[in-house]
Amino acid sequence: MLKPVQYDTQADSLRITEIFHSLQGESRTVGLPTVFIRLTGCPLRCNYCDSEYAFSGGQDMGVDEVLEQVARYAPRYVCVTGGEPLAQKGCLNLLGRLIDAGYEVSLETSGALDVSQVDPRVVKVMDLKTPSSTECEKNLWHNLEFLNSTDQVKFVIASRSDYIWSRDIVSKHQLGNRCEVLFSPVYGELKPADLAQWILEDGLNVRFQLQLHKLLWGEEPGR
Repeated sequence: MLKPVQYDTQADSLRITEIFHSLQGESRTVGLPTVFIRLTGCPLRCNYCDSEYAFSGGQDMGVDEVLEQVARYAPRYVCVTGGEPLAQKGCLNLLGRLIDAGYEVSLETSGALDVSQVDPRVVKVMDLKTPSSTECEKNLWHNLEFLNSTDQVKFVIASRSDYIWSRDIVSKHQLGNRCEVLFSPVYGELKPADLAQWILEDGLNVRFQLQLHKLLWGEEPGR
């Protein structure tokens, strides 16, 4: 089990890997210009991770400084990502400040850390870990209780067995009645057409998605 994070809604210091402006590559706002704030650090080590460069390094920044950089792009959408953003005690403060500044904010989280204290105005995009990630046992299933209709659960699928597991989890927890469900193939491992066909054959009420940023720019960091 992962050690619970003791959140501080007033914490001002954050370790930031990068802040950049790009098109949202996945989730409900795919294709829309978005400012990404990538926090440093993650307690998980998923086999298919595409942001290992965010595990360490970065620079210390205050929330005011982060908001100042974000404002330069005059965005509507802001995505807080990682790493695992909730591994930092100051993440909740950052999320609240962004919302209060008038942005539409999403949080990309693994679902392995408690989301109960996340501002309900923030869209949670929760990545439930499939068996091939090797981190499946880290999923905190009670997190599902804190999802609402504006949130999204994402399954990153690398194989047929991953798909069957994901399909069964969606059914067991009636996720389609809680929030939007996303199925995404692991880039370069599972043929997108195969996943699309399985979804259609089983008549699943889920959204198939590709990672738009990888189609445009490959695996270039910061895009």
